[in-house]
Amino acid sequence: MAGRKVHVLQTADIPSAVCEFVAEQSKAAVRDRGVFYLGVSGGSVAKFMIEGLPKIQGVEWDKWHVFFCDERLVPFDDSDSTYRIYRELIGKVNLPEGQIYPINPSLSVADAAKDYAAKVSNIPSGGDKFPVFDLLVLGMGPDGHTCSLFPGHQLLKEETLIVAPIDDSPKPPPCRVTLTYPVINSARCAMFASAGAGKADMVQRVLEGSDGEPLPAARVQLKQGTVHWFLDTDAASKLQAKY
Repeated sequence: MAGRKVHVLQTADIPSAVCEFVAEQSKAAVRDRGVFYLGVSGGSVAKFMIEGLPKIQGVEWDKWHVFFCDERLVPFDDSDSTYRIYRELIGKVNLPEGQIYPINPSLSVADAAKDYAAKVSNIPSGGDKFPVFDLLVLGMGPDGHTCSLFPGHQLLKEETLIVAPIDDSPKPPPCRVTLTYPVINSARCAMFASAGAGKADMVQRVLEGSDGEPLPAARVQLKQGTVHWFLDTDAASKLQAKY
């Protein structure tokens, strides 16, 4: 594992810190490689990004390629669709609509995963043949899940697929597609953001827990990059280490 960095901030500073971090990662990727491959998730971080990123200067949006770390198999206008959130960027910024890559919700979940794997496979791969994202913006659920990788689920052991289907998600809707750990852990960089005292126990378990099987969010251990955690003081309140 290359590393982990924890940023403890005031609650009000989390949205701008997240957006600045994503923007800086994009600028570095474009400078070094001419393109920015981003994987995004839903939740509060998505709202931060939609509101905050368009305000940042110097972002070369036409170099961005936006994929989804996981997605529910629902129509694009469904309230559960993560694509529905991110397509708000189109028109706000100079991001070509064809450079946001949704799943195809008209397919079966198995075929949607295969179809999406073909899209993700267009990202240049590393030495182990898995696509290498420049940044993954991940979320963590109350049970410690990330993407659609849930505690105790068989997909935690998936080692060959780029994108996997899941039709028995313990959190509705049941049918989803998700990136797998070989792809997640091949990324150059990943980040989580958590705020509020209600997250404190799970944050402590994920970052410092050592008993039993590691929770899905704790299994995000990049081979070469750093996992950044943006926490407010409440979410970080039960951590034993000082940051």
